[in-house]
Amino acid sequence: MKYYIIAGEASGDLHGSNLMKALLKEDQGADIRFWGGDLMQNVGGTLVKHYEELAFMGFIEVLFNLKTILGNIKICKEDITQFKPDVIIFIDYPGFNMRIAKWAKEIGIKTHYYISPQIWAWKENRIKAIKRDVDKMYVILPFEKTFYEDKHHFPVTFVGHPLIDAIHNHPSIDSAVFRTENNLNEKPIIALLPGSRKQEITKMLSVMLSVVKDFPDYQFVIAGAPSQDYSFYEKFITYENIKFISNKTYDLLQNSTAALVTSGTATLETALFKVPEVVCYKGSWASYQIAKRIITLKYISLVNLIMDEEVVTELIQENCTTKQIKKELTKILEVNHRKQLLAQYDILEKKLGGTGASEKTAKLIVADLK
Repeated sequence: MKYYIIAGEASGDLHGSNLMKALLKEDQGADIRFWGGDLMQNVGGTLVKHYEELAFMGFIEVLFNLKTILGNIKICKEDITQFKPDVIIFIDYPGFNMRIAKWAKEIGIKTHYYISPQIWAWKENRIKAIKRDVDKMYVILPFEKTFYEDKHHFPVTFVGHPLIDAIHNHPSIDSAVFRTENNLNEKPIIALLPGSRKQEITKMLSVMLSVVKDFPDYQFVIAGAPSQDYSFYEKFITYENIKFISNKTYDLLQNSTAALVTSGTATLETALFKVPEVVCYKGSWASYQIAKRIITLKYISLVNLIMDEEVVTELIQENCTTKQIKKELTKILEVNHRKQLLAQYDILEKKLGGTGASEKTAKLIVADLK
């Protein structure tokens, strides 16, 4: 059967790659064409467009790039028309994917959505379009099932969180080998995960690295995004105990004592690797002012949203300062606070369901097509 998958971000590329592996096991004759990234490309199939060409962040930034976005939608529709898939599988990325879903439904192509748009955070009115345009929805957060079924009377399937598989299956690397291979010394590691987009990294790394001099007994290691070259990060590496590792975030988290993390999937990945973290986020002033007025959530990190309490500290916008980062980082390096945090992480993992999210989803998709 023919599958068309659309993922528009780094996290979608990860989950898309695991779903593709599961689809190829379930349907050995699967012909897959996709929008995604390097991880999906490594599995096989045909890459149409890389997510690096699609990633625009924030309200103002999207407005400035509207012509490019509309051009990509046109390209996507033309490519789907030529490919004639049995199903389109959408992975998050709602601004783009919901437009394609509406069009696909109108011309009679099956629409399956894996990893729901976060309409519980904002744009809840998208539920009308989802009910109209999405044939099957597979959700990965436990509270999403309640949200869709109890509040909006739309049946969905909770498949568990694919990150659990990605992390459990990640090969363990010896600490000494890891340090030698990446030119790191013996000091404990504080990982810095500043996001994957240039504007986000520039804003976040500047403030994260402002505390380096206050922690001379640690080395700060920047997790380089696969979508960015070392040359982009070079200007930030101004002290001896700032290091850089590209595209090895999981290896880095396995060997870290603590982390400063920009909001998003990375907050959950860090928690599942059992690394105490402080969540740091700063957007452009205009985008933040708009977001503040339309997003009604109590928290921005997935860890706190799933637990429905502040397990990890969130430093947002004007609270994301050198002084506050120093204070909170000191706290998570303290033994008793770490123990409490790690106990909460164990509860978090149980709430996310067991392993096998990708396999469950692939089985359901293939069964529906058959």
